[in-house]
Amino acid sequence: MTEEPLVRREHHGPVCVLTMGYRPYNLVGPKLLGALTAELKLGLEAGARAVLLCSSLRHFSAGADLDLFESRSEAPPPAAAATTKSGRSSTVEFLRSFELAPVPIVASVHGVCLGGGFELALACDYVIAAKSAKIGSVEATLGLQPLMGGIQRQVQRGGMARAKEMSLLGRRYDPETLERWGMINLAVADELLESTAMTIAQELAHGPTLAHGATKQLAYIAANEGVLAADEAMADIQKPIWASEDLKLGLASFRKNGPGMAKFVGR
Repeated sequence: MTEEPLVRREHHGPVCVLTMGYRPYNLVGPKLLGALTAELKLGLEAGARAVLLCSSLRHFSAGADLDLFESRSEAPPPAAAATTKSGRSSTVEFLRSFELAPVPIVASVHGVCLGGGFELALACDYVIAAKSAKIGSVEATLGLQPLMGGIQRQVQRGGMARAKEMSLLGRRYDPETLERWGMINLAVADELLESTAMTIAQELAHGPTLAHGATKQLAYIAANEGVLAADEAMADIQKPIWASEDLKLGLASFRKNGPGMAKFVGR
């Protein structure tokens, strides 16, 4: 019997669907993150213009692999955390690879999305969740805090007060509450999750891909370095847009048909 891949990659037109199937609960650790990194790279190389991240299991992700925490707590301080050449942890670098990917990434969340699983979702550009899902930063119940960068990303999305509430109390929240707080983008009925997530991913994939990539870059700089830094970087980041085929198509379509009718090609 062929072993099921940890992450299955499929292409639906310009949308690359990455489906996590790391049994039993998509526990976050080197195996799952390594598989996601590899499949994202292959999807982009195949020409994907948007990515949809979802799970084939009962849950999106129940959090981190606790065995990793136990081995790390027993290690001497110098060996406590794996880091890259930049000095950042490898898990932070993974989240940055999602945030800096040149195409939009949509997370489709069902079941539980806790701890490291929530941090993974926070690194995506658009988070949609089934109303029955339970989402939270529950690391405090283990004597920890979010370790991959979840706290600072919660601050970016929902503000300091809500970010501290989530990480300090360690509770599970319903998606409608997190939508109101700005932590996720959209809560939908369970039966609509799959179709709505694909519709959003397809809409993004059929948009002006270079412009979307520039939007992600500027948003990232503004959130991490401030508006002034984004202002200074804007001209260089926008250069590829001015030479793009999509801009020519968009302007021509606007003159002929009005707004919203352009068919972009991603170049």
